[in-house]
Amino acid sequence: MTAVVERLPLPPGAHRLTVMELGIIGKARSGKTSLFNAVTRGTAQVGAYSAGTEPNVGVVKVPDPRVDALSEVLHPKKITYAEIRWVDYPIAGFGSDGPGRQFVTELAKMDALVHVIRGFQDAAVPHPDNTVDPHRDIEGLDLELTFVDLALIERRLTRIESELRSMKASDRAAVEAHRDLLQRVQTHLESGKGLRSMVFTAGEDKDLRAYQFITKLPVLLIINIGEDDIASAATVEEEFRARYGGTGVAVAAMCVKVEAELAQMEPADADAFRADMGLPAESSRDRVIVAAYELLGVHSFLTAGEDEVRAWTVARGATAPEAAGKIHTDLERGFIRAEVSSWQDFAATKGSTAELKKAGKLRTEGKQYVVQDGDVMNILFNV
Repeated sequence: MTAVVERLPLPPGAHRLTVMELGIIGKARSGKTSLFNAVTRGTAQVGAYSAGTEPNVGVVKVPDPRVDALSEVLHPKKITYAEIRWVDYPIAGFGSDGPGRQFVTELAKMDALVHVIRGFQDAAVPHPDNTVDPHRDIEGLDLELTFVDLALIERRLTRIESELRSMKASDRAAVEAHRDLLQRVQTHLESGKGLRSMVFTAGEDKDLRAYQFITKLPVLLIINIGEDDIASAATVEEEFRARYGGTGVAVAAMCVKVEAELAQMEPADADAFRADMGLPAESSRDRVIVAAYELLGVHSFLTAGEDEVRAWTVARGATAPEAAGKIHTDLERGFIRAEVSSWQDFAATKGSTAELKKAGKLRTEGKQYVVQDGDVMNILFNV
């Protein structure tokens, strides 16, 4: 991560923490809360919800061996990992009616949705309610969220038509263009597709941002399988990926109940249990984090110094000034150049600028430089 050269003193709050927010949704008894417990590793344990209660929230530090490696050689006063805020919604549905409606606004503010789908028999649920149909559950909740977006569009189109009737002809062009865009979006939704699969220009995307459409959010589908199906998890995952995977949709299959139990064990015991059960060595928390990073198209660059070693989340393809802006807006505004090295080279030289230069491992990059995963950056700026 990067050591920041502060050419001018930064005001309070310079180090703004950018937290990735993931909302967990799904039908009742799908395993939402168990997944929450698995990925938060017991940091915010909860029991069953009753309708209308508040969402459960847990903030998890993203494991990063690069932060660990730099911290070992620099011994900083502070170590800061990237973080993910998990929100477990207690309501199974988010349609136009019912208690789930109160969470729609908050849900739309998430960076991505994690939809947990039941793929196992539940002995606690009597027949005939104990039918297992993952496809029905996926498509049913997708339809509910589509209706939420459609209702928003319909209300806005009604207001636009009213505004146009009292508007001068010379002022109508921009409003009519926006109406046409919304009608295109409406048609796409009515065809049964979420907005995450619709392509927009940069201008259109900006025009639609204020609406916070839910179906525009990326989705990670978690197929929650039973213990007897653990051996076939890869096959299940591939089946659902072939049907639902695509732009803005990722798929993972796991036994959430077992993963929640493993999350409570000591790491060494959990590793041994995974080996005995034939489970992937990677925990559910780490798998979901990797999937979320890939789904959102983000990665981390680093800042490192005696005061702090820190990971910063930034979009893949972000330029050096944009990455600097994650640290503080003044760094982006007054960006001059960035001194960049790989985290491996930075660790090997213990952060010595002189040693990095001597070895030819310290690069000077300008405003067009595209930040790479694991870059250690030293931002030079002036405002």
